[in-house]
Amino acid sequence: MTRVEKRILIVDDDRDFVEATQAFLEANGFTVLKAHNGKDGVKLAKMERPDLILMDIMMDERTEGFFTIQEMRRQEELKGVPIFVISSLYTEMPDFDNPPDRAWLAHDEFLAKPVDMVQLVEKIRQRIGQPA
Repeated sequence: MTRVEKRILIVDDDRDFVEATQAFLEANGFTVLKAHNGKDGVKLAKMERPDLILMDIMMDERTEGFFTIQEMRRQEELKGVPIFVISSLYTEMPDFDNPPDRAWLAHDEFLAKPVDMVQLVEKIRQRIGQPA
């Protein structure tokens, strides 16, 4: 039987966050793909079709992640891929009191930075299962 590793794509411009998250996910048996902006994230997601995507909102542009998620949801090959938003949106903009609307943003989970890595892995496993 062939082992199939669960692949997670991280799309975030904070390289320290990406590296730390990658190390933690890999230590828990996941394979990690990474992109540091929305455009590269969409391209990599279409090419590699990850099992789950971790998406930041505020990258080069404050709303880049919103539009990246919308673009990913328009791609037929990515429609079923869960997207977890991991953002400091509420930390950096405490007056932003609108919770993300799933109908508009089309995400599967929203986690605030700084994220609890153990909780993140738990939520990933609940959504896509254990790494093989």
